[in-house]
Amino acid sequence: MKRITSFTVDHDYIEKDIYISRIDGDITTYDLRTRKPNAGDYMDNLTMHSLEHMFATYIRNSDIGASVIYFGPMGCRTGFYLLVRDVEPQRVLDEVVKTLENIVKHDGEMFGASRKECGNYRELSLDAAKIEAEKYLEALKACTHDFVYPTGI
Repeated sequence: MKRITSFTVDHDYIEKDIYISRIDGDITTYDLRTRKPNAGDYMDNLTMHSLEHMFATYIRNSDIGASVIYFGPMGCRTGFYLLVRDVEPQRVLDEVVKTLENIVKHDGEMFGASRKECGNYRELSLDAAKIEAEKYLEALKACTHDFVYPTGI
């Protein structure tokens, strides 16, 4: 059976950053890697779920919101996937940074935190989302952002 693209990347060389995972026609999948893979530092479900609610809401209301196809967590709990249509990588990065900044300074209720809006509404924390957003924002500021997965070469 053919391996999926994300399994062909050597995870030993992936750091906290933003990468282009794949391009399918006009849709680009971005790997928003918030944690170093296999380092033992994984997001707990509360953090992952909370950041997902906040990030998805802000990015879909951003200047590229109409181009956002999907935002959601990786099963390995080391990051998120963001799928967008017809947006240049630098513009995506700019909006990711703005989104993280908006989460960090958010003053109000957690988005989608009611029983009618979420199937696990009790497991959400604005504080957890803010802490994770701030950590990822700091990591992004230290990266080169060439959007290409690193190799062991």
